[in-house]
Amino acid sequence: MHSKIKVGIVGATGYTGVELLRLLSTHPQIEVTAVTSRSEAGISLADYFPSLRGIYDLAFQTPDEANLDQCDAVFFATPNGVAMKEAPELLKKGVRIIDLSADFRIQDIPTWEQWYGMAHACPDVVRQAVYGLSEMNRDAIAKAQIVANPGCYPTCVSLPLLPLLQQGRLKTGMPLIADCKSGVSGAGRKGNVGSLLCEAGDNFKAYGIGGHRHLPEIKQTISDLQPDIAESFVFVPHLTPMIRGMHATVYLHLQDNIDPYEILSGFYQDSPFVDVMKPGSTPETRSVRGANICRISIQKAPQSPVWIVLSVIDNLVKGAAGQAVQNMNIMFGFDERLGLQSAPLLP
Repeated sequence: MHSKIKVGIVGATGYTGVELLRLLSTHPQIEVTAVTSRSEAGISLADYFPSLRGIYDLAFQTPDEANLDQCDAVFFATPNGVAMKEAPELLKKGVRIIDLSADFRIQDIPTWEQWYGMAHACPDVVRQAVYGLSEMNRDAIAKAQIVANPGCYPTCVSLPLLPLLQQGRLKTGMPLIADCKSGVSGAGRKGNVGSLLCEAGDNFKAYGIGGHRHLPEIKQTISDLQPDIAESFVFVPHLTPMIRGMHATVYLHLQDNIDPYEILSGFYQDSPFVDVMKPGSTPETRSVRGANICRISIQKAPQSPVWIVLSVIDNLVKGAAGQAVQNMNIMFGFDERLGLQSAPLLP
């Protein structure tokens, strides 16, 4: 039996922060000892998040007060550009880090700086960071001191492609299109006119067509697995009038005489959080709401050589906090499912 590990959460006032707190509250091997927020320092968790009343007896602290270097693991649920400044000192103290921002996801520093509009503070740490797509990098995550948790769209798009790319099954020279939809919580918990109920409700729109920050992240994964496919990748995100949920419809061309359902189901047969549904199924976002699950189906388009992949996740769980907890479990040798076994919410 493992002794409990001490966990800190930096930037715990956002949606991913409170989702981490919700999931970790049922984890039998974890003690959350520090939650930080510069703006809310001194305010109790229970007052700030009434959903956590009676669960945590903690107050927000500034990062300096929180003794994060005494933690075994620290989650960064911070805006881009924060973790890269604070992580190096913690790493020197032997703390293991799971970063939910984009600071360590992209290995090519000029590409990262181009898309995120700032100079990177610690390129050397990027080189040691493991990309935390749990089902792709389990062995490397288990040995990692710092894990870069993937973005929500990259998780939803990459998981169904992963087995096919690993086997080199996509046809070269043909378009690979990911048509994706996300709930409004993906924009974060901040003042933003586009996220207001009157703006996002009863509405549906594409955004980021000229370039979304998750594009180079997804292309990096494709390039690592089947390099000649990445240049034909097209990614179009959309905003939907719901709080949680993400749906990817991926159109692709596969080599002849293969059974992609067999490849996907075989690859994921031992993965507790990926559900490969029978061909012809249409996974729904509400079937994963609140749970750390990606549901996938694949079928051929009628009277066409195109294959259609459908993939759904909860963007705050498998697309953020849930995958972060899954990665922490792998890093510390825990059962991968600890803290993540709640069934999806319905309705």
